[in-house]
Amino acid sequence: MGSDGKRKKRGRKSKTQTTLDPTTPTLNDEVFSVNNVEIVNSTTPTSANHLENRRGRPKKRPKHSPEKPPPLTNGEIGVATPVEGVARVLPAMDAVVKVFCVHTEPNFSLPWQRKRQYSSSSSGFVIRGRRVLTNAHSVEHYTQVKLKKRGSDTKYLATVLAIGTECDIALLTVNDDEFWEGVSPVEFGELPALQDAVTVVGYPIGGDTISVTSGVVSRIEILSYVHGSTELLGLQIDAAINSGNSGGPAFNDKGECVGIAFQSLKHEDAENIGYVIPTPVIKHFIQDYEKNGAYTGFPFLGIEWQKMENPDLRMAMGMKPDQKGVRIRRVDPTALESEVLQPSDIILSFDGVDIANDGTVPFRHGERIGFSYLISQKYTGDNAAIKVLRNSKTLEFVIKLSTHRRLIPPHVKGKPPSYYIIAGFVFTTVSVPYLRSEYGKEYEFEAPVKLLDKLLHSMPQSPDEQMVVVSQVLVADINIGYEDIVNTQVRNDSLVTSVFYFCH
Repeated sequence: MGSDGKRKKRGRKSKTQTTLDPTTPTLNDEVFSVNNVEIVNSTTPTSANHLENRRGRPKKRPKHSPEKPPPLTNGEIGVATPVEGVARVLPAMDAVVKVFCVHTEPNFSLPWQRKRQYSSSSSGFVIRGRRVLTNAHSVEHYTQVKLKKRGSDTKYLATVLAIGTECDIALLTVNDDEFWEGVSPVEFGELPALQDAVTVVGYPIGGDTISVTSGVVSRIEILSYVHGSTELLGLQIDAAINSGNSGGPAFNDKGECVGIAFQSLKHEDAENIGYVIPTPVIKHFIQDYEKNGAYTGFPFLGIEWQKMENPDLRMAMGMKPDQKGVRIRRVDPTALESEVLQPSDIILSFDGVDIANDGTVPFRHGERIGFSYLISQKYTGDNAAIKVLRNSKTLEFVIKLSTHRRLIPPHVKGKPPSYYIIAGFVFTTVSVPYLRSEYGKEYEFEAPVKLLDKLLHSMPQSPDEQMVVVSQVLVADINIGYEDIVNTQVRNDSLVTSVFYFCH
């Protein structure tokens, strides 16, 4: 009888699930060893001959005799049979590699210079064709990329084949044949369902060895990809995704890869919210590269649209009670679809799939998703059938899809910024990296309103239009009186004419 007055119950222990503490580094790799999985026989008798003849209380014998399967060889996939009888395939973690990258970012405020180089580490995994997948932000502005296999002390020099900034995926390869010895490529699985178990494998902070975290699929929807400033299909999981997990695979119970870990939500009101790039986006990236020999991007409709949930608005636009769709507010003049689409057109369907008044389309059984998912399934240069309602008449068009260019681009895709210096006036183009360099991470609040208005609402009027500013004036005798000009937009030729006048 203990001090709490309760008798300790004897017999079988309750079945409790043991979880890994995501904040504790994994110092060994026994979590996926089949030697740790015991197949329990529920009917194992205890023979009287096993008991020893001695005085006192007899020695306790286990009620079950665990039988351990033979150990697996490196890279082999094993099957563990839990008590419930559901088979689970353990992923081959030897295909997961650690990515070491040296970055040298451009200095957007001083575009003729580069910042001091820095190093980072992330995760990746081997796929078919002697290639490795990781995140685009893991090798952004790369100078050198190296890969190290699990259990190896050698870093192999890697070559970057393609970088998909919008989808945050990069494709690498290694020319050294020794790197590919004994490595089995990861196989891709189908898009998981809600509550399906996922296991994220990678090399996050907190240790040097491989780390494993597990969870379930919490949500499937169109997500905002922070690195690419785009919206594509994504998975939300409750497994911990920390710095260094980027580029690591997410496995299902069959040992198949169902996504790539790439970002997480850091908020005081949220815990364990991680995001994974699903297999449809990964396969789109790979097939795009294999088809064109380079990454061409995801197509987008160059339009702004609004929902048609208001019944009075639908009546004013001449929609019938059985018609649903979204209204076009603006059309990008540089987009190919501007030749057939007009403002106030109602998009009724895309490629034969009806669009609801809230902009969603049927996804899977009992699920709906934004109709931009249908567009992202296409490739650049593909044709798509679109049905619109214009002046109470139904029209059908076939449009050619292309990538969308913004007046202020969200990224420069690894290219150095363009600039021009004359008479001490530094002319440069405006981009989101430039705004971040000038005003910090909170540039959406710190930047001038005129620049933010161009960023959020302006569309290019010609294919080669750029937003140019005088970022600063390098003081000299020729530009006395103009020293205070900072980030001033060049709206016409008046300032340029004045500068050329100074030069001559």
